Amino acid sequence: MKLTKRLKTIADLVPQGYNVADIGTDHGYLPVYLIKNRIAKKVIAVDINEGPLENAKKTIKNYKLEDYIQTRLGSGLSPIEPGEVDIVIIAGMGGLLIRDIFLDNRNVVGTVNKFILQPMVAQDELRKWLSQNDFKITDEKLAKEGSKLYEILVVSKGEMKIQRDIYYEVGPKLIENKDPHIHEFIDGKLRKYTEILRTVENQDTIRAKEKLLECKEKIEELKELRGCL
Repeated sequence: MKLTKRLKTIADLVPQGYNVADIGTDHGYLPVYLIKNRIAKKVIAVDINEGPLENAKKTIKNYKLEDYIQTRLGSGLSPIEPGEVDIVIIAGMGGLLIRDIFLDNRNVVGTVNKFILQPMVAQDELRKWLSQNDFKITDEKLAKEGSKLYEILVVSKGEMKIQRDIYYEVGPKLIENKDPHIHEFIDGKLRKYTEILRTVENQDTIRAKEKLLECKEKIEELKELRGCL
């Protein structure tokens, strides 16, 4: 089975020989890949919707992997028992939804060794929440599909100190690892904040002036980061 670049990058970050939960499994491609390539011992594939879970069941059945992959219907980590899995993958959801899954399932979260998270939006807010709640990002990668860059975080329990606010936007591990897509990633952030700046610079409201200052500061910090690479 050939995975998309995003899912393959996630799969490559899964350590070998553990029990894994894939939250929001959709078609079940990732669980099948993890078992077929002898990365995971067993996988629990979870989805909140019956349609995607039925698709996952078909995929699993096609590869005759029913003995190794369970499917469970439910929200977030609620179908998982404490201590049942070592690794949790949560991919393709918003950063704030991922945060809420952590908050709503503390009993399960406390028994997991490692999380692999791929937030679609609010990545900066997720990083901030993790750093303020005794989680640390131990690795981070960018995966590119077409023109889209996906941020993938490897998280475990522990202390993480963020030295500058800009590192909530651009994960320090991406810089430390000299990620192949880091220049493109920062350039994308620069374009985003430049466009916002152009939108608000002629507005006269207090909020617009605050946003203008915020954008200018972020642009300067991003340029500084890029210059150091």
